[in-house]
Amino acid sequence: MNYDLCIIGSGPGGYRAADYAAKNGLKVLIFEDRNPGGTCLNRGCIPTKTLCHDADVVDVLRKSVPSITPVIGKVYERLNGVVSQLRTGVESIMSHQNITFVRAHAALKEAHTVVANGEEYSADNIIIATGALPKLPPIDGIDSPKVVTSDDLLTSSLTDLPSRLIIIGAGVVGMEFASVFSRFGCKVTVVEFLKECLPAVDSDIAKRMRRQMEKQGVEFFMQAAVKSIDGSKVNFERKGKENTIEADKILVATGRRPNIEGLNLETLGVDTERGFVVVDDNYMTGVAGIYAIGDVNGRQMLAHAATMQGIHVVNKILGKTDSIRFDVMPAAVFSYPEVAFVGKSEDDCRAEDLECRCRKAFYRANGKALAMDETEGLLKLLSDSSDRIIGCHVYGVHAADIVQEVAVLMNYNATVAQLRDIVHIHPTLSEILQSAAEMP
Repeated sequence: MNYDLCIIGSGPGGYRAADYAAKNGLKVLIFEDRNPGGTCLNRGCIPTKTLCHDADVVDVLRKSVPSITPVIGKVYERLNGVVSQLRTGVESIMSHQNITFVRAHAALKEAHTVVANGEEYSADNIIIATGALPKLPPIDGIDSPKVVTSDDLLTSSLTDLPSRLIIIGAGVVGMEFASVFSRFGCKVTVVEFLKECLPAVDSDIAKRMRRQMEKQGVEFFMQAAVKSIDGSKVNFERKGKENTIEADKILVATGRRPNIEGLNLETLGVDTERGFVVVDDNYMTGVAGIYAIGDVNGRQMLAHAATMQGIHVVNKILGKTDSIRFDVMPAAVFSYPEVAFVGKSEDDCRAEDLECRCRKAFYRANGKALAMDETEGLLKLLSDSSDRIIGCHVYGVHAADIVQEVAVLMNYNATVAQLRDIVHIHPTLSEILQSAAEMP
């Protein structure tokens, strides 16, 4: 049987593209050699945010019962339940009459042919949506049994909470796990090569985030180069001095690499760069009819980016146009407090010599934040010389919800003056954004 579309990978890019294509009448074939739902559902966004929620609950309870500690087995039991329920939902989507779901590893044979389990399948179009895997740096001793990745911590149910946790890397993954496990009661130490955490975030906000986490008990060694791992010990150099720290577990959170092994890309002439599949602005590779979406192309390594890239590709196959703005891509770090951002930061504007206006507003002046006892936070709203909103970076509870409103405004090239005239419900945290817009 010949299919209209073949998708390799069932993460948020793959399964959402399959669902959208099927609802638009295409015959879809989708392959998955692991659990449906991809990294986001099984080893990323969803289990991490489940842990974040439970850490939030522990924080609230500690205000009344300071000595409370979570039963980590119960925490992971709930995590596994959430993942299982959502995985069932993805499997239900895959049962659509226009979708054939094959649980197998698939590889490309020709421009319109895929091989899996020794069988050949034909499709007019192929989408590679195989995602990414944790990247381990070339550190001597990194094969220590004490070393784990985010995949390990999210797919293996912990029965005992490590009393000491070292995290190598202060990017999004590292900061989220530092926030969670420190609030669970672990002694967390973060070792980072760069000068500041969260390099994609406004530097002012990143610094505030780190300092707040230090108040929560997290220890940071910035500008530190890990030299080796000796069992449970991490040896690093910082400011010319050798240091050694020890822990029960060592989480390596130093980025992710594209999952392309066994796809047979080189045989078809599909180009890669640093391992990522090279695509054009319609996410097509150099081979006509073969596309690559999500983490595997390395453009925007976010679950929601993968979803929208997949929908865009299906629209192209269907001959439809859309107005998806991939230059307006909101993102969030679900630490405590949250960090979220969209568009340019002050640092970006300085680096690009771009004239901008930065308006600030603080959580401590907001009635809802005071009522919630969540006054730690800052919002920075950026506009260009024509008053058009070009970015927003927020640090504080529900930062992601506030940034999403700005993303909507930016999609339609709204100005600060237009934002100023939008009625916001009182009392809500969204009034922090309005307060920033009201600055002269």
